[in-house]
Amino acid sequence: MAYTDIDKPSDYFNTLLYTGNGGTQSITGVGFTQDFTWIKSRSTAQNHYAFDTVRGAQKQLYPSTNSSEDTGQSNGLNAFTSNGFNLGTEVGVNGNGATYASWNWKKVAGVFDIQTYAGNNTGSRTLAHNLGVVPSLIIVKNRTNNADWFVGSTTPGVSFNWATDYFRLNENAAKGTDSGGNLFGAVPTDSVFTPGTNNDMNGSNNNYVAYLFGNKQGVSKVGSYVGNGNADGTFVYLGFKPAWVMVKRSDGGTENWQINDNKRKTFNVNSTSLFANTNGTESTDGMYIDMLSNGFKARETGGGTNGSGSSYLYMAFAENPFVTSTGIPAAAR
Repeated sequence: MAYTDIDKPSDYFNTLLYTGNGGTQSITGVGFTQDFTWIKSRSTAQNHYAFDTVRGAQKQLYPSTNSSEDTGQSNGLNAFTSNGFNLGTEVGVNGNGATYASWNWKKVAGVFDIQTYAGNNTGSRTLAHNLGVVPSLIIVKNRTNNADWFVGSTTPGVSFNWATDYFRLNENAAKGTDSGGNLFGAVPTDSVFTPGTNNDMNGSNNNYVAYLFGNKQGVSKVGSYVGNGNADGTFVYLGFKPAWVMVKRSDGGTENWQINDNKRKTFNVNSTSLFANTNGTESTDGMYIDMLSNGFKARETGGGTNGSGSSYLYMAFAENPFVTSTGIPAAAR
């Protein structure tokens, strides 16, 4: 069996950087027709913005806040194109002279899917997805009302009970517990997921979006590791050279969701981070990691990424597979 059947992961995920002009502009160079675009200003304190083709352009969500969906926003991302997207004048995505990172995903079996649904306050319902594998991580947002971005994970090494537990993408808080068991109703399968009855997940007359992520060899990986508190930190094997890594401490503590990529800093040590749960500017003193040909390695002693004995949840997407379908290895940085 081939190591991977996707030799070019950049056909399904790519980071694209750009500079705003304060007017209107067409951003090109994504490399594919994307289904999900996540934008964050690097140089100014602005919210994160999330757009997708399932909800449709001009519908903004903000991963760093609990705000409901804004619709008819022609000044934000107002159209998806075959190789990028068009922007209006909104300062959060196109401020004059401001610099931005856009993270772009295309739906593909095993890696990424998007589902929308209307809530009905029924705990026994199941909702179909097209991932084709058991989701390793699910993010759900109530679009109608102000509500947190709830995250659930099936990752081994992360203590997570689907009946009661949750993380929140828009908060640095430790894992939470809903004693009523009304958020994530049950462990997802390779064909369905099950929201509970909580209004944040399945309230009557509320609309929702779910982003589902899977593990696909050579392309994507959701996993866990334990820190060692040493600058010669824990090595995390991915099976690919990462293009994007997000890490969150999972065993307690108020640590940020830290995001590094291969475009904002192109060499190791990669220490240029944005934080999913804040509107802050880009930090050059963020998560310290080496991005390697087959994974990443922590290069700090702090609790955000590598606290001694602390557990971490991560999600990563590939620049190159470690070995292609024809047996060609990837090069390290």
